[in-house]
Amino acid sequence: MIRLLLALFVTLCSVSGALAQSETKVTGDTFVIDEAKGAATFTGNVEIIRKGLQVWAQKVVIEYGAGGPEDVQTFVATGKVRLKTKDQDATGDRAVFDPKTNMLRMTGNVVVVNATGTLAGPELTVNLTDNSTVFNSGKGGRVTGVFSTQ
Repeated sequence: MIRLLLALFVTLCSVSGALAQSETKVTGDTFVIDEAKGAATFTGNVEIIRKGLQVWAQKVVIEYGAGGPEDVQTFVATGKVRLKTKDQDATGDRAVFDPKTNMLRMTGNVVVVNATGTLAGPELTVNLTDNSTVFNSGKGGRVTGVFSTQ
């Protein structure tokens, strides 16, 4: 369930992958490039649209290395983050993708919904290398799931 959504998110984070597969449109109220820090930041009602995927957040920061914007180090979306595909919808307070480790971590009131059910918890970690997903309850939290059969 979560794999497809997160794979699309990861493809979006990779500039070269994004260019190879389709056009990506990013909009926000403000866009700032800080070359000294190697960061590009969209703030205010950020929307990222790409074939099969939409991302919304209040702020998106893409940090890049010496190779410039094509050398993405991290992708961080904060503030009412939502990742939506045709089949599923994930929300949380923060989403961080690290392309070096191929790990995506979504935190803060995470909810993933699709046609067969809903999963919720404080933290979701997806390892896209070994195709594993872990919902973690954190300190004092709980992971919940509601599933339906069709």
